[in-house]
Amino acid sequence: MTGSEWPPRETERAGRAGGDPGEKETGRVEAFSDGVFAIAMTLLVLDLKIPKASHAPGPGSLMPALSRQWPMFAAYLTSFATILVMWVNHHKLFTRIRRTDGAFLFVNGLLLLFVTFVPFPTALVAEHVRSPQARTAAAIYAGTFVALAVAFNLLWRHASGGMRLLDPRTTREDVEEINRNYAFGPALYLAAFLLAFLSVPASLALCTGLAVFFAITGSTVRAVRRD
Repeated sequence: MTGSEWPPRETERAGRAGGDPGEKETGRVEAFSDGVFAIAMTLLVLDLKIPKASHAPGPGSLMPALSRQWPMFAAYLTSFATILVMWVNHHKLFTRIRRTDGAFLFVNGLLLLFVTFVPFPTALVAEHVRSPQARTAAAIYAGTFVALAVAFNLLWRHASGGMRLLDPRTTREDVEEINRNYAFGPALYLAAFLLAFLSVPASLALCTGLAVFFAITGSTVRAVRRD
């Protein structure tokens, strides 16, 4: 076909619609998403404060000053691990997702909205974990992960519905496997949210445990090899 021929032949239209397994039109979405994940993970460390010299004036006083910041370190590690696991799973999904549409872009944007919000509840729970407001802070923290889990499910369900945006090599069995892995996320994080009103340590421990759980279950999902 020359540059003047229009409309394009059916085979070329089919190729642009995703019939060619090697074709992928999500590069910009992936690059943008990776940048947002990286920024969110970097922002977490900004709440780790260096003790001022006036707060650690004598020999051997620096370590006690640092140890008083243990809530911030604990929240940082939990949130970093959770965002890291989400980024890994997001990357694996995009080895199967080959195309985009308007709704998909907005759902992905919704997911990134909550990703960038994570540093706020992380700092909040670290600041108030030993105060009378600990339960409220822990509930906001766990509630953020509820929203993230829901957004993750929406992203995958939209992409996999009718196999509309998926690599043609993806099978129904692959889709069902990922559906099963993701189905527990909202319910488990909702349990952590409700648990925050009963026991703050238990709620935060559950959030930490879920990061490990989804790291393990996510590792069982096969990625489509890119040719």
